Amino acid sequence: MTLEILTADALAPLRHGFFTRRGGASSGIFAGLNCGAGSSDQSEIVAINRARVAEAMEVAPEALCSVHQIHSADVVTVNAPGPHGKADAMVTDRPGLALAILTADCMPVLLADTRAGVIGAVHAGWRGALDGVLENTLDAMEALGADRADTIAVIGPCISQAAYEVGPEFLDRFSAEDPEAEWYFANGTGDRYLFDLPGYGLRRLREAGVGQAEWTRHCTYAQPDLFYSYRRSVHAGEADYGRLISVIRL
Repeated sequence: MTLEILTADALAPLRHGFFTRRGGASSGIFAGLNCGAGSSDQSEIVAINRARVAEAMEVAPEALCSVHQIHSADVVTVNAPGPHGKADAMVTDRPGLALAILTADCMPVLLADTRAGVIGAVHAGWRGALDGVLENTLDAMEALGADRADTIAVIGPCISQAAYEVGPEFLDRFSAEDPEAEWYFANGTGDRYLFDLPGYGLRRLREAGVGQAEWTRHCTYAQPDLFYSYRRSVHAGEADYGRLISVIRL
């Protein structure tokens, strides 16, 4: 099956993509394009899937750069192929390198200042977004010569507010650190709330001064034929879940 890749007009003409789960070699609960080496899927199959992604991005497999994601606000500057340690975002100004982020409900965010020739890729869950990973990525891009006013940021498929139920302690934590975050919580059942993760991400990006920020408006939880979802796998009682990949290159 052919890979299915979602793209954003705003990031054209850069080669980029939010890959769906379609077109991969994995089977069972991972069926499709599982690119998560941290999953219990067969490592050889994950390598095949990543090689297909690299081919689609027109880079060698080793030029598909990644980090060991830890839900932090840490950003690394990538100057050469290979793995790049523990962090949750990468930036580069080197043509031929592809920045790859894995998600399964969290926000994949691809950024570019095409005039300066600087790109970034971010894994942003609620913790990373609250702790400043998006702002830190813009800082790291500016260190390479980017201008945030010329930077475009696109949030890819992630969990939508309708599917993201949280407890009151979650709201309390956000309110303590970012009072304006209360705007992104809606009342749910009983004492539960529904959190708007992409809406919150867009607000943080826009307040940080990016020239343009948008969300593709795809919900990972609601579309099992297209996307992996950590929360959906928990609700289904599955032992593990696949990871989606999002990539950008100069």
